[in-house]
Amino acid sequence: MIPTIAEAARLIAAKKVSPVEFATDRLAKAEALNPAIHAFIRFTPEIALAQAKAAEARQMAGTLKGPLDGIPIGHKDIYETAGVPTTGHSRVLIDHVPQADAAAVRAWGGAGAVMLGKLATHEFAWGGPSFDLPWPPARNPWNTDHFTGGSSSGTGAAIAAGVILGGTGSDTGGSIRGPASLCGTAGIKPTYGLCSRMGVLPLSHSLDTVGPLAWTVEDCAILLDALAGHDPVDPSSAPRPKPDLLRGLGGGVKGLRIGVIRHFHETDCPVSPGMAAGIAHAADTLRALGAEITDVTLPPLADFNAAGWLILAADAFAVHEPWLHTKYRDYGEILRERLALAATISAADYLQAQRRRRELCDAVAKVMEGCDLLLTAAQPGEAPLITKMGKWTSFEVPNFTIPFNLTGQPALTVCAGFGAGGLPVGVQLVGRPFEDATVLCAGHAYETATSWRARRPAMAG
Repeated sequence: MIPTIAEAARLIAAKKVSPVEFATDRLAKAEALNPAIHAFIRFTPEIALAQAKAAEARQMAGTLKGPLDGIPIGHKDIYETAGVPTTGHSRVLIDHVPQADAAAVRAWGGAGAVMLGKLATHEFAWGGPSFDLPWPPARNPWNTDHFTGGSSSGTGAAIAAGVILGGTGSDTGGSIRGPASLCGTAGIKPTYGLCSRMGVLPLSHSLDTVGPLAWTVEDCAILLDALAGHDPVDPSSAPRPKPDLLRGLGGGVKGLRIGVIRHFHETDCPVSPGMAAGIAHAADTLRALGAEITDVTLPPLADFNAAGWLILAADAFAVHEPWLHTKYRDYGEILRERLALAATISAADYLQAQRRRRELCDAVAKVMEGCDLLLTAAQPGEAPLITKMGKWTSFEVPNFTIPFNLTGQPALTVCAGFGAGGLPVGVQLVGRPFEDATVLCAGHAYETATSWRARRPAMAG
């Protein structure tokens, strides 16, 4: 049985599990499964062994740093790692070896986590799944013919397969919450500004957020607690005291007001029967646990998508414009053509999208005056076949996650059951800005009241 981070931490603290043996076992499993799921683009066994030996020395000395000490993790390959290539899963940066770790890599390394390697992503966190890059796209461990979601694709796959216990993701339009939903894990996009983005390859400076994926909400809380806090070097970092995301985790949902955005999944973008059942199950379970469930109305989902995708595309072109002049053919076809389209966006278009963004944020804030949390779908349904993911597929169907990139609110995906083909479905719980602890508490309450976490892909072990 694969332990969660919380369970493994207790076993390590009790000296019942050797960090070296644990890391060695997970690394061997990862290497064995990678030809099927392509979750890793690079393993780092020397680093993993050194970090595991250091954790084991602290274990023997009784000086463990906390719940991440000795825990096997991986980093999405947009997180810079000193001395280890960080490519963005792209030929453009295939020889890029950073001099320093990203802030998040330092934070987890400083907490004792053991890095097994670098994880697959969509090219620069936007272009994928692509088959014309130096590494293949990740595959879904529940059925390798199916998509993982993106762009934190390798992270979602590796956690679902049980080869790492947690990993970094990034979320600009849903890139943590999408893989969490389709791969059946938990994943949280924190409040914009809660965690430092220093050392993470950018996509959209006004939307990018870093955060964790893990098997359970409790594990996400442990991982996020190690990431959260003000970083004066990051201009987007909020100058606020570091929150305690673990103390109230078991507080339950009694008395919380949860608004279901029913028109999102029934009218604006009708979801699969499995996803609809998952939303209904989540609402019924949270009501039974003591929450007050009501329906709420926001602006149409299409309005959020129109503003969000235009802003993301324009920001992405601004990031990549210098390389496009010199390395255009080094990009994969999907990202190359998306960036070419983004080049046609005018300043007037961008400003109108930002104006609409402000109106949408105000509308959501008004609804949140009467709600503690919102509940909606995380994806339209179960994971599609990876071969059905075309160049423009992600633009053709409204996106349930990008509204909360626009608003900057914390949003958690948690598994809410299984649909067609035994593939998982996930729902989103969304809180007010900087009330990440409330979101995690509600997700943990739902998760522990259900049996979904007992079910793993057949390849996991």
